[in-house]
Amino acid sequence: MILRRFLLAAALLAAPLAHAQTAPQPLPPEQAALKGHVQFLASDAMRGREAGTRDYEIAAEYVAAQMLAIGLQPGVEGSWFQPLKLVAFKPAEKAKWSLVRGNSEIPLQFGIDFVNTPAPATPDFKAEGGMVFAGYGIVYPEGKRDDYKGLDVKGKIVAILPGVPKGLPNEVEAHFGDDEAKAAIAQARGAVAVVVLESVAQREQFPFEAIVPYYDYERNSWARPDGTAFAIAAGAPPVGYVGGTGAEKLFQGAKIKWSEVLAAERKGTKIPTGPLVGTLKVASKTRLVTQSTRNVVGMIPGSDPALKGEYVVLSAHLDHVGVGDAVNGDRIYNGAMDNAVGVATMLEVARKFVASGEKPKRSMLFVALAGEEKGLLGSDYFAHYPPVPKDKLVADVNMDMPILTYPLVDVVALGGERSSLGPVIAAAAASEGLKVVPDPSPEEMFFVRSDHYSFVKAGIPAVSLDTGPGGQGAEAQKKFLAENYHKPSDQIDLPFDWNSAAKYMRLNYAIARTLTDAPERPRWNKGDFFGVQFGGYGAE
Repeated sequence: MILRRFLLAAALLAAPLAHAQTAPQPLPPEQAALKGHVQFLASDAMRGREAGTRDYEIAAEYVAAQMLAIGLQPGVEGSWFQPLKLVAFKPAEKAKWSLVRGNSEIPLQFGIDFVNTPAPATPDFKAEGGMVFAGYGIVYPEGKRDDYKGLDVKGKIVAILPGVPKGLPNEVEAHFGDDEAKAAIAQARGAVAVVVLESVAQREQFPFEAIVPYYDYERNSWARPDGTAFAIAAGAPPVGYVGGTGAEKLFQGAKIKWSEVLAAERKGTKIPTGPLVGTLKVASKTRLVTQSTRNVVGMIPGSDPALKGEYVVLSAHLDHVGVGDAVNGDRIYNGAMDNAVGVATMLEVARKFVASGEKPKRSMLFVALAGEEKGLLGSDYFAHYPPVPKDKLVADVNMDMPILTYPLVDVVALGGERSSLGPVIAAAAASEGLKVVPDPSPEEMFFVRSDHYSFVKAGIPAVSLDTGPGGQGAEAQKKFLAENYHKPSDQIDLPFDWNSAAKYMRLNYAIARTLTDAPERPRWNKGDFFGVQFGGYGAE
């Protein structure tokens, strides 16, 4: 009996020791700080941080509190928050259009000839005018292309094909693939509205008849301070999509035949352009719903009297997609990699600046952005209405969904090759033993799909820093995108490599430190398409 008691006591004493020997080792402070932010922001309690919800507001308060604790200053006139309104919009009804030729008015049938699209900046939109067909509606001097050459579209309704012709650089293709961007070109030439015609390529991908039931799907924008919804081409909006049957009607009596347009598209030859016959009457009524949300902005004032009036921005989107369809019983889309870890990185870069004891020469803004998942809305609002003079924003470095489940050996700087930011990033990467490699998936057009693009459109040199495909990277990224992207499984129990996360953070710090302290402000490469397109410093 005594022996049994002794053995039992020994076993009980040994149990904590055995447990202690197998307990996970604590993370180094740098890594633990990053994990702590992600653990909170991607917790079920945050319910996916959808912009416009109470859950997002709690996340915003957390980020502001962390900025305060780190030692930043409020970045918006004494506040941590930049309020903005999100606008959800869709067609309010099936519109009535007609075509007038001579003494005849020809009704166009909704769902057979056309479907109307919403015009958020003018909820009760009407336009009437002669028609001009402008091919793809692209003006691209660097590519020696001007679809408006010889056309007078002042006071007219412009008809265009969707998409772009083959042969454009991927990022240029992505820019011109947006109907709003094309409408802005038409507006600049005096057009009053734009209609988009069903092309061969579009019909093969998604026929007009299949689109009709979904014509009133919801889109998103943001509201200007006066309450009106923002639109790139408010004066000449794209107001409808015209199917093949409707296009035939629009082209009747014109020198250009619709069949010739389709034949040229199929062959890849020059699309014929020119005036069409008759007057088109279009309309579009739009229903809008607004929600309030906020960007979070912290600041470190610069120390150099000559440079502190310039600002380097570090940005990361705080929102995710909220609560959605259940996957394996889980309805909360936590957004750990997308993009809690980006926000965590931004906060820890700020901490590293403050802890260094060496103030940056230029001022810095750290911005946690709202509404990225709804279409880059928070960043677009910030770029239009920054809390500092717009021409003093000299660079943006954005952190969006770095996939950090493997040992990091290289990075991708989306847009880095377009400005002086590229060499800065390459030097900083080398200091961490990393290479900068080209975008391995240019066809995905990530350059226009993250918040840095809002800064690009404001003429500001900007990049989004992504993890690279080297080593285990390609396979890890493929796995994440297939199994976790925009799914409830994007959560803290993913196999994060916190050492890589810390390396990624130090890289962003090194980039930011160089940009804040360099004598010259960042500049676009001379002649760069986006720099020229948006009037960026150094591009001309």
